[in-house]
Formats: sequence, structure tokens, C-alpha cells
Amino acid sequence: MPGGTIGIVGGGQLGKMMAISAKNMGFHVGVLDPVGDCPAAQLANWHIVADCDDVLALEELAKRSDLITYETSKISVDGLNAIIDSVNVPQGTDLLAITQDRLMEKSFLETNNIVIPPYETIISPTDIQEAIDSIGFPCVLKTTRDTDQQYILKDMSDLAPSMNLLREGTCVLEALIPVKKELSVLIAGNGFECSSFPVVETIYRDSVLFETIASADVEKEVAEEVKRIGVQIGEALNLRGVLAIEMVLTASGSIYTTKLTPRPHSIGNYSVDVCNISQFDAHIRGICGWPLGDIQLFSKAVTVNILGEALNTSLKLILEKTNWNFYYYGKKRTVNNRKMGHITIPTATPEAILNEIAATNL
Repeated sequence: MPGGTIGIVGGGQLGKMMAISAKNMGFHVGVLDPVGDCPAAQLANWHIVADCDDVLALEELAKRSDLITYETSKISVDGLNAIIDSVNVPQGTDLLAITQDRLMEKSFLETNNIVIPPYETIISPTDIQEAIDSIGFPCVLKTTRDTDQQYILKDMSDLAPSMNLLREGTCVLEALIPVKKELSVLIAGNGFECSSFPVVETIYRDSVLFETIASADVEKEVAEEVKRIGVQIGEALNLRGVLAIEMVLTASGSIYTTKLTPRPHSIGNYSVDVCNISQFDAHIRGICGWPLGDIQLFSKAVTVNILGEALNTSLKLILEKTNWNFYYYGKKRTVNNRKMGHITIPTATPEAILNEIAATNL
């Protein structure tokens, strides 16, 4: 209940926006992050400056918190397990473990009859030829860990350079599905019920999310099926908090689920401006066991991420784009392809806004 303390593992921009929601609901907020002036710490009541996997620091966070959540999924399952008996961790660690291992994630989805791209497990180089015979070209070789390390194989000439990934350990060879649109949906749960946010289309550049279109321009039946799949996954996990689910839609109308992220995600930043409840509000309500209700979209919108190389361009636009909503995360170091902020533009015509963004050099 309001007045309690929520501890957040990780101090990035998602933690900052979680903290805003939590404080608006009357909670105190503590943050564990190694960066002294990280975005979330700028708003928190207190900050433990230590690595997110530091067990002693996690124990200190547990002592000072009534419940703990995380804003980054790249944290140690063992670290959270070390404190799970001494503090309420509503999300648990099972979902975190599943999403940190691609083979575990695929097994979970298959067990729950969720359609995923065909794949094969690659333990040694000798496994690849047999896997390619089964899957065919094009395909993509990925590590089992939740990283961006991957290699696209278009024909046999791509095999030799892809072998470097196998030095990292067991890999997954996955069919490269011909994509019409990349879709995502956020599911919020409180342990008793699951609610779905609108289905959105996502646009990536160099594996970094660039734009989100809410809601996706797809047939009603497609949107309903994406939401159905999302709720089914959330219910199978007894979900608490927000889960992001990424999917691809093919030209024939097939839907493949490709990735789960066990926390709020930048794909849902539009919700702050155009939904009756933001993904961050829903996350805090979910981990606290509050009712969620129906989630409504009041207006279509486009959200564009401000990457490091476009930071100065975005600052100039503040004086020009009076109907754009600008958000900056307060990161001290500007790096290319790093998210420094985002802009959400409510609109009845997303296509026109996409063209307007393209003309800005963002």
C-alpha cells in the first residue's frame, strides 16, 4: 500500500519512469545501480551504488525495501534468488531465467502451444549442416544468451565466418521468417488477472528500436490474435508486472512469437501519453497486487527514440514541434545508438508523422 518502499534493481530510464509512477502512487523508491547519477537515482529517495549482481548490495536493498522489482533483465538470477526468502520479489525469478536463455524460452513457448520460428540447437560445428538441411536458407545463428550476437546465413559461403559464435558456447539456428510487420504487445498481470495493451508495430534500425506505431495498422483479427497469445503467455506465467512480447507477421497472416522481455520496455513508452494507464503504472500496480482494469488507447501515436547521434538534432526540434512530447533520460554520457530520450506524437495519421520524422534527420 502507499507509504511502502519499492526497491528497483537497475537505474536506467525504465527505472526512472517506474520511479515516477511509484512516487505518484505514494511509494518511496530505492535504487541499486553502479552509476552514481543514473537516471532512476535522480528521482529515488535513496541509491545504493553497487553492481546489480552484488549479493551484499542486493541484501542491503532487501533490508530497506518492502518489495523488489527490476528494470533490466540482464541481472543475475542467482543474485535475486539469494534474497528472495527475505523480501517480496513479486515477479519471482523463473520468468527471468526463461528469458535469459533462448532454448529455455523456446521450450516454454512450445510447451504452451505458442507458434515460434523453426529452430535447431547447435552444440558443435558438425550440427550446423544437418540443421540447415532441416531449416533451409536464410537462417540466423544466435547464442543461447539474451544478447544481440547473431549471424545471418544466406548461403553456404556464410558458414565459415559464423563459426566465431560457436566459441561463445551452445547456439540456436533459427529460420529467418519473411516479415511483413514486426508487432509487439505488452501484457500486465497482478497474479490474478492479465490485461493487454494495444498491439503496436515496431521499426528497428541496426537492432535498436527506432520507432513504435500505436496502434499497429493490422486487421482486427490479427490484433485480437496477438492479444490472445499475449494473455495466454501471461496467464501461463502467473504474471506479476509487465511483460513485453515481440512477434512477426508474415504476408500470409501467420504470427510467430520471437522474444519475451520480463519488464516494461521502450516499445510501451507511448502509453504515458495516450493510454488511460501507462506501462509503468501498470507495472507498479501489478507487482503490488492492485487491480488493473481495461487498458484503453485514447489516441493513435508514434514514438521515436532519440539516439545518441541525434541528441543535438532533437534539442533544436523542441522549439519547432509544439505538438511533440519530448522526454530526456538524464544520461551523462552520449553514445551513438544509445537511447538518450524519446518523443511521442499523438496523431490521427501515423503515416504522416513518420514522414515528418524522416524529414528531421533524427
